[in-house]
Amino acid sequence: MSNEQLIAQFKALADPIRLRIVSLCGRAECSVSELTKVMSQSQPRISQHLKQLCEARLLERFRDGHFVYYRVPMGGEQAASRRRLLMLLPEDEPLFEKDFSKLCQLRDIGAAVPSLSSDDATSRRLHRALVELTVAAPLGDLLDIGCGQGRVLKLLASRANRVIGVDIDSDARQLARAELLLAGVENYSLRKGNMYELPFADGEFDTVVLDDVLGDADEPVLALYEAGRQLRPSGRLLILEATDAGDASFIETRFAGWCQAAGLRLSTPRHIPRNDPRWLLAVATPANQETAVA
Repeated sequence: MSNEQLIAQFKALADPIRLRIVSLCGRAECSVSELTKVMSQSQPRISQHLKQLCEARLLERFRDGHFVYYRVPMGGEQAASRRRLLMLLPEDEPLFEKDFSKLCQLRDIGAAVPSLSSDDATSRRLHRALVELTVAAPLGDLLDIGCGQGRVLKLLASRANRVIGVDIDSDARQLARAELLLAGVENYSLRKGNMYELPFADGEFDTVVLDDVLGDADEPVLALYEAGRQLRPSGRLLILEATDAGDASFIETRFAGWCQAAGLRLSTPRHIPRNDPRWLLAVATPANQETAVA
């Protein structure tokens, strides 16, 4: 980072309202209307603050459906220097906590629908299997395709550099935002998108999750190809799929054919539970990788 850029960031943070905005957007992505209500400022004034913070590269903006959201960027060339700068913000500032509490109230956190029940024994086995996969290889930057209410994002966020969830359902994304806020997950972002045309560059992620979407896909090979496009050369694709009793072998056979057609090497799917599978979990890697990660 140049001296000019650093000075611009210090100037941007010198304003108390902009400091509060950066603190809040470091914990959650926020819309303009949410920031207006939390800061008790007019929309034009908040928009002006946001413009300055984006110009200083302290915030990024993106559209999600009808809304524009802002958050502290999790990646990019200035990620490390930005983190060091923001570490100077006091963690115990009462005003920052008050802003966060107001955001929670705006999102009606108490009404958030719980994600996959932690009381479900099968769900616990599935969660444990997913976590075990992170021991063998780090998650790095993770993309969850079909993220729904954010169950996988909540589970794996602490083990990843950043997590991004994509879902075509706007209500599901809003529920996921509430769930992730309640869980204290800060390194996330949620985007509108479908699995056939993802809004990311080639090779942007180390781990991609296809979250129970292949079974009902109209074009499963295209979905797998698009998921594979997101992977870095050493990346891996985690395929998670619900199954009814007796369907596991049929689904395995379909997955193997689809992955081969999409240029992916598929590991033997894991049955969860083993004797009466309700979920299949498999790892796929680009076929040109020297060794598949299991």
